[in-house]
Amino acid sequence: MKNIAIILAGGTGSRVGENCPKQFIQICGRSVIERSVDAFERCDMIDEIAVVIHPLWIDKMNEIVNANGWTKLRKVVCGGNVRAMSSVAAIKMYRNEGECNMIFHDAARPLVSERIIRDVVEALEKYEAVGVASPVTDTIFVAEKGMVTSVPDRSKLFRAQTPQAFRLSVIDRAYEIALSDEHFKSTDDCGTVLRYLPETEIHLVDGEERNMKVTFREDIEIAERWLANER
Repeated sequence: MKNIAIILAGGTGSRVGENCPKQFIQICGRSVIERSVDAFERCDMIDEIAVVIHPLWIDKMNEIVNANGWTKLRKVVCGGNVRAMSSVAAIKMYRNEGECNMIFHDAARPLVSERIIRDVVEALEKYEAVGVASPVTDTIFVAEKGMVTSVPDRSKLFRAQTPQAFRLSVIDRAYEIALSDEHFKSTDDCGTVLRYLPETEIHLVDGEERNMKVTFREDIEIAERWLANER
């Protein structure tokens, strides 16, 4: 079955203190989004790549595409005003091309390893939904109005990462139901499937510390150290 990587880069703001979205910030000479696309371009299990970008930045993204020799990147499409609608834009783009595997990845996770990508794709041979996560090592407080209300068992808690992958028919149906719910809110595709298709098993693949999300200025420095160590 065709494996399509969807790079979600729809953000317009930047908490890292720059004048452009974080996906365009340079890490050791290459932008965050270039490194994310590179990871899926290198993996022989990925057949095709598409980027979902905010309309304000589509020209810049096209410039980046033209400057690179990527052979798998076939589509650049405008996303929605929230993460979920960017996923929906990608789903609509492939809806009429037959069943396939859709592998959604945050552009802001530029250091995703080939091991993670391969494990996710291999898991799709058995499961219709796959997530990536790492165990929580800190104690977690649930709080309300500044007061601790509970302390959950951290052995059952995991930090979600991407990619998150699904049969196209499954993620399409989950969002079809979700969008009919006037109270729908989501920042996570696995969460949408869990809520609206609860009978679908979501298999977890082990994440990695280096598969971090670039959000703040310090994250750029951490990513640079990871890359320096690899050299």
